[in-house]
Amino acid sequence: MLYRQRLRRDRWQLVGWVLGIALMALFSVAAVAKTYGDYATQAEILKVALATPAILVFRGLARGPGLGSFTFFEIFTFLSLLAGWMSTFMAVRHSRAEEEAGRAEMISSTPAGRMLPLAATVLHGVVANVLASAVVALAFIAENLDPGGSVLAGAATGAVGISFLGIGLLAGEFMSTSRGANAVSASLVLVAYLLRGFGDAAGTPGADGMSMTAAWPSWISPIGWGQQTFAYTGDRWWPLLLPLGLGALCLAVTALIMDRRDVGAALVAGRTGRADARPALNGSFALAARLQMGSIIGWCVGGLATGLLTGGLGTAVDAVTQTNPEATKALRRMVEAQGVSTSQLLVSVFFLLAGVLAAACALQAVIRARQEEAAGTAPWLVSQPLGRIRWFADYLALGALTIVAVMLLTAAGAWVSLAASGDTSAAVGDVWISAIDQIPAALIFLAVPALVFVVWPQATIPVGWTVLGVAVLLGVFGGLIGVDQSMTDVSPFSHTPVPGPGGRDWTGGFWMLGISVAAAAAALALMRRREVGAT
Repeated sequence: MLYRQRLRRDRWQLVGWVLGIALMALFSVAAVAKTYGDYATQAEILKVALATPAILVFRGLARGPGLGSFTFFEIFTFLSLLAGWMSTFMAVRHSRAEEEAGRAEMISSTPAGRMLPLAATVLHGVVANVLASAVVALAFIAENLDPGGSVLAGAATGAVGISFLGIGLLAGEFMSTSRGANAVSASLVLVAYLLRGFGDAAGTPGADGMSMTAAWPSWISPIGWGQQTFAYTGDRWWPLLLPLGLGALCLAVTALIMDRRDVGAALVAGRTGRADARPALNGSFALAARLQMGSIIGWCVGGLATGLLTGGLGTAVDAVTQTNPEATKALRRMVEAQGVSTSQLLVSVFFLLAGVLAAACALQAVIRARQEEAAGTAPWLVSQPLGRIRWFADYLALGALTIVAVMLLTAAGAWVSLAASGDTSAAVGDVWISAIDQIPAALIFLAVPALVFVVWPQATIPVGWTVLGVAVLLGVFGGLIGVDQSMTDVSPFSHTPVPGPGGRDWTGGFWMLGISVAAAAAALALMRRREVGAT
């Protein structure tokens, strides 16, 4: 009964995650077959990757040419990221978030007890990952890849997701809020991705120059364990025992802790607050900033780290193109076609990723406003002389400022990294312009969700994250998975100015600024006519 209720409540979210994973798997094979369909091209690209280990951080473990193995190299890590985030968000939603809302205490007071909701959550998560495994396998088989390797690739994706389901449940036992548990568990998914990447980059190249044996960091990552199945080449099933075992271990520890703690309590207790607010908290803007300071700092640190990595990778790739021209023939052709330096090209790509971080941070400002309204605290504020327009405008202003902060820190990290490495190309000065280039697209994900918040409050969170997810899928990964240009143009990230032979074209940027200003103005105007309450 409890499982069926959760399935009905989360059916559209589950469909969205599984459909997104299926489309990425399906389109990626078609794109690889179309772009790198012949053996010689695949071999050349793999030599580029092994000659530039930094590329392996963002791709996967090279295991030689062939449509199946090359597709696994290109897309498996991204599929694992999606499965990991799907599982952690699902775990926290049905554990710590249920306790925050008071529903867990009501259920535990019935004959169902405390363990039945946990069992329902595990069943829900396992079913979701089994569905993800099935759609990945079917998508690969539909594109004429080897059925055995396709089933193994799908199983590896689902096994990684199950491991993070357990991690998400365990994070819910440590953190006292769902926001904290989501932040910890989602960050651990990203850490696993980076550990796998560093392990791949530090691995040992094979004698053929087209395969790689991962170093030890990859062996402490669930995503790295999934790669060790060597789908389409070695077809090893035993590495799946590692992520499944981790998931089972986390589940056992979660059950043990849950059986001994009070409902609503956590292993990491919240700090005792001050009796009186600091002078710096006077005003609604300061309160909004204080409520979101933890997530803002996290996104800003992510932007700074992205910038530092951008500079290091740009310098490394430039060095490779100069010292190993035979292995990097394809990379040099790509750079020449763009009419820019390698550093400039990588800076634009990585700043696009930083733009996604800024957009997510801005979206969270609107979501926080909705959460305050649903929790009943916002009506108390707007009943004061503050007023609803000023209250909501402060959240929008904070979102805009955090966009600027994330992008400036990204630019600072890239500038320091490039300058420290001795890079004298145009990319050093362009980092500040590249940061400004991403602001219009990020503002779209502040203004449009703000309009949704005013017109349809209940849809703010699902519509906001869905719009951002679709925009990232089409605008960032659209080329990788072979989406038609008319579809990628729907994403704001497809219209950010990028360097080229003729300079930067800011036509799309001006259009996005206009749309953002119009949407924000409409939201504030309509807010005057809407009551603030837990609607």
